[in-house]
Amino acid sequence: MTENPSILAARTIVGSLIGAGVGHVVYCPGSRDAPFAYALADLGGLVGTTVAIDERSAGFYCVGLARAGVLAAVITTSGTAVTELHPAVAEASHARLPLVVVSADRPFELRGVGASQTTDQVGLFASHVRGTWDIPAGAEDAGRLAGLVARA
Repeated sequence: MTENPSILAARTIVGSLIGAGVGHVVYCPGSRDAPFAYALADLGGLVGTTVAIDERSAGFYCVGLARAGVLAAVITTSGTAVTELHPAVAEASHARLPLVVVSADRPFELRGVGASQTTDQVGLFASHVRGTWDIPAGAEDAGRLAGLVARA
């Protein structure tokens, strides 16, 4: 049976985050980021994981972890969910603390056409981040995905 490419991509991204030193992941559940839930569940406790339903709180929780010396990542679904992270991203930037944000955006072809959860995420945190990458839907090249995560 062929595995779902979205779950494979999520596993690659999560595995690469851990390989890059992420010690804790805060997962904010949503329909777009469900593949990340599967990827995190498959790890069996390899990385600390917290589930948070409020993205703003999740972002600041990650800032607190960074202050304690733990590199953390927050994973959100698309739409306004990712905008809720903006205050924490700004705080981390001003304090020179590392914070990794992974958002599961809508595919390019569903942006700007009236589909739900299509807030423009590209460049959302512009002046507060080291980089931003918009990975196309169906990106199955594990090496490329791992490389993008390593650059973050």
